[in-house]
Amino acid sequence: MDFNTFAAYGYFFLIVFLVVGSYSYIYHLYKNRKDSTGVDYEHYSDMALKDDIGDAPVKPMSDEKKK
Repeated sequence: MDFNTFAAYGYFFLIVFLVVGSYSYIYHLYKNRKDSTGVDYEHYSDMALKDDIGDAPVKPMSDEKKK
C-alpha cells in the first residue's frame, strides 16, 4: 500500500467522521433547544431584524406580577 492510497483512505474516513459528528451535533442542538431554566431562545433569533418601535415584542409581558 503506497502513501497515496493511505492518504485517500484517511481522507475518506475523516470526511465520514466529520459528517457524522456534524449531524449528531445538529441533532443534539435541536433535541435540547431549551436551556436549564426551560426557556426556548429560538424565537429571539430574529430580534435584530424586527426592532422597529411598532413591531410586536418578542416576549409579551404583563404589568401584573406573578403570584
